[in-house]
Amino acid sequence: MPHDHDHPHSLLPPDPALRVKALETILTEKGLVDPAALDEIIDTYQNRIGPRNGARVVARMWCDPGFREEMLKDPMPRLREMGLYGRQGEHMVFVENTRDVHNVVVCTLCSCYPWPLLGIPPGWYKSDAYRARVVREPRKVLAEFGVDLPGETRVRVWDSTAEIRYLVVPQRPEGTDGMDEPDLAALVTRDSMVGTGLVPGPTP
Repeated sequence: MPHDHDHPHSLLPPDPALRVKALETILTEKGLVDPAALDEIIDTYQNRIGPRNGARVVARMWCDPGFREEMLKDPMPRLREMGLYGRQGEHMVFVENTRDVHNVVVCTLCSCYPWPLLGIPPGWYKSDAYRARVVREPRKVLAEFGVDLPGETRVRVWDSTAEIRYLVVPQRPEGTDGMDEPDLAALVTRDSMVGTGLVPGPTP
């Protein structure tokens, strides 16, 4: 059967952002998407959730050894209890950075990402270049993100899937001993929970 060049996908522009907008327009015109509902979903994950949920969990792990142990063993019971369980976060595994091991997360097949904890994945996480290169040359990719690790620190790459998604628990920065959980959470970045960033110390 010959390919139908009038099919909507053949009319989409090459730029990813324009493709998304064009696809949204096509689906809206066909009555398959409600723009208001779509805007609400995007606002929820981009602005009201974002990485703040994950940051709060990380800060609590830094302050509460018992909670930390629970989350590293099996975070799901506590995440359900905290209301941080849902679509794109059905089964989570937490991996902890130490002086000996630095973890970084990728989804080599598509863009599996823990939405309830980190919000919407950034564009670079979904890019072909990141997905391919971070597996082959993780140190070089991390260096491009500004993460220069000591030679003795081992890098471990975790491949998220539709069944399991990972969150990196970054190392607590020095000089934060007297800080409470909300102040600590404010230091935790999205990239540090993916493994492509480090948590900065407090500003003097």
